Amino acid sequence: MPDSQLVVGTPPPHLRPLVPRWTGYHVRGPAGVHHGVPSRSMTVAIALDGTIDLLRPRRSRQAVTGGLRSSPVLIEHGEVQHGVQLELTPLGTRALFGVPAGALAETVVDLDDVLGPAAGELLERLTSATTWADRFAQLAGVLERLARPAELPSAELGLAWRRLTASHGAVAVRELAEHAAHDEPERFTTEQRKDKRGDRIFLDTNRNAYGQTMIAPYSPRARAGAPVATPLDPKELSRASPQGHDLTSIPRRLPRKPDPWADLHHDATDFG
Repeated sequence: MPDSQLVVGTPPPHLRPLVPRWTGYHVRGPAGVHHGVPSRSMTVAIALDGTIDLLRPRRSRQAVTGGLRSSPVLIEHGEVQHGVQLELTPLGTRALFGVPAGALAETVVDLDDVLGPAAGELLERLTSATTWADRFAQLAGVLERLARPAELPSAELGLAWRRLTASHGAVAVRELAEHAAHDEPERFTTEQRKDKRGDRIFLDTNRNAYGQTMIAPYSPRARAGAPVATPLDPKELSRASPQGHDLTSIPRRLPRKPDPWADLHHDATDFG
């Protein structure tokens, strides 16, 4: 076997929306620390020899998955690295793992935590294979069997997703909103004035611009008097003002009034 091999494989067409590519590697070189940089994909890493040695937190596993991170994953490695790596789309994460990609953001988890017993079967098949073509064929066979019918949460989100991927993320969010309002004007609108919206869903893109940020609940603002961003009941809106609560009034408010947003997560919708 050559000192180093890097083989990029293309999955069968029906798997590509879930797994755009997989890579086999057998690399020899100095020991060190690999920095797995953030990417737009979920990554599955499977060691064919030895283990994957994570540094933060320190643990060793034969197969892990992670991705959609804002910081690199640090992996300690020896002089030989031998394994397989898969790239999963968000739809692939839902189809193969049964969870939205957002549920695994900023984490690295053991593959058997998301695949169950199938993870052991996959490892056994890959380590028994002797060529990259055979390993990729084993991957295809197992993943085809595991893939669940994965539907996007709505047709509107599916349309937005296709436009985003076709433009490689370059399409503006406001453009997506305007397309949705044009396609289904009886359901959606980008009108800011309430008297022009009627019962339609307002697609608010006003904060989706360079330098626009959102403040967390109960955070003080960088304004005179340090006003605090305070969750309100609908009945409080008529008398609300930007300076209505500050660092002195919030400690008095909280003991006598429950947080209006305490149960907000119960009505949350998953778009992962």
